[in-house]
Amino acid sequence: MAARRDRFSLAAVVFAVMLAQTFVYPGVDLLAAELGGEGVAAPTLFLAAEFAAFVVFAGLWGAASDKVGRRRPLIVVAAAGGAVGYLLLAELPRYGLTFGGALVLRALQGGMTVGAFSLAVSALADLGGGNGRNMGAAGIAIGAGTAFGAPVGGQLFSVGTFLPLYAAAALLGVAAVVAATAPDNAPDGGADRGLAALVSGLRRHTDLAVPYAFGFVDRLTAGFFALVGTLYFREAFHLGPAATGLLLAAFFAPFALLQYPFGVLSDRVGRVVPVAAGSALYGVAVLGVGLAPSVPLVAVGMVVVGVLGALMAPATMALVVDLVGDDERGVAVAGFNAAGSLGFLAGSLVGGAVASRYGYLAAFGVAGGLELLLAAATLPALLRLRRTGGSAAVFDSSTD
Repeated sequence: MAARRDRFSLAAVVFAVMLAQTFVYPGVDLLAAELGGEGVAAPTLFLAAEFAAFVVFAGLWGAASDKVGRRRPLIVVAAAGGAVGYLLLAELPRYGLTFGGALVLRALQGGMTVGAFSLAVSALADLGGGNGRNMGAAGIAIGAGTAFGAPVGGQLFSVGTFLPLYAAAALLGVAAVVAATAPDNAPDGGADRGLAALVSGLRRHTDLAVPYAFGFVDRLTAGFFALVGTLYFREAFHLGPAATGLLLAAFFAPFALLQYPFGVLSDRVGRVVPVAAGSALYGVAVLGVGLAPSVPLVAVGMVVVGVLGALMAPATMALVVDLVGDDERGVAVAGFNAAGSLGFLAGSLVGGAVASRYGYLAAFGVAGGLELLLAAATLPALLRLRRTGGSAAVFDSSTD
């Protein structure tokens, strides 16, 4: 019962962070314009500023938590800092904040937010009961946050452009309070890792490149849908922010609801089958969304993408935890989140560039094709990992 309560508390922190983050997606173009951004590049830059900060700061938070052997106080500080960042983004424009200043502030807010997110996931990994189960809890919190965030954010934009920022600030404030009462089962502080923690971790555990690669490409498609998908749905089908949020939720809802059962499944059948099966079909499903001629068919395609994503995500995160020792867990999870954030950033930038130059269909083809190519390139390495774990394919920390 205590383990279940602890899992719920930490998952609630992850949920709050993701809910806050996704509030801005349905109307990111409107928000960027209100902050002074001009042209189609403005929403891309606004998203990119946060995710670039995710890449830079994720490893720093993870290394700090592994060194001091504590997660909880750092989660509280990061969540509170993220709340302040969102609040300042909403308030400072009335005092003459330029778009360049807003991007800097957005990056600082992202640097704080990723600390709360990444360390809460690491704290879930510190719990017992099976890595697939714990990462399934993280996955369902991530998926639920994004599933609710898209439609709720759309409704908030309908009331006021800055209202999603105020709501995000309030949520991260709640996350800081919840984190203060969450368990802290981090291992004793490890060696001094410094800023090269992620690089040195990859050198010691080269197999981490496999789940990192899958995390990168999976989040690439998420970044693609957050920007290009949003603009495509708005323009191709003449949808408003509220309807766009509901269409995004067609992906995020199954992505959320199925992560925990699929995570438990990966504890039973291993990590290889869910990741391999999901990745083989994921890119095709993304392309299918771009080819769908009507909103109902787009919604069906988004549901399929969400189911396949839910199949892969918890198994991929659990594989990260399987491959490292207890005292490296924070850095390893941070590396996975950094790879995912880099993928999200790439999905936004590459997808936006291709869409603006060659059209939306080409952008969907690139997003789906990259998923297929990277999955094919990393699948042999993933299959080689299976030999270390027997029929269950639950990899232990000795795997290098």
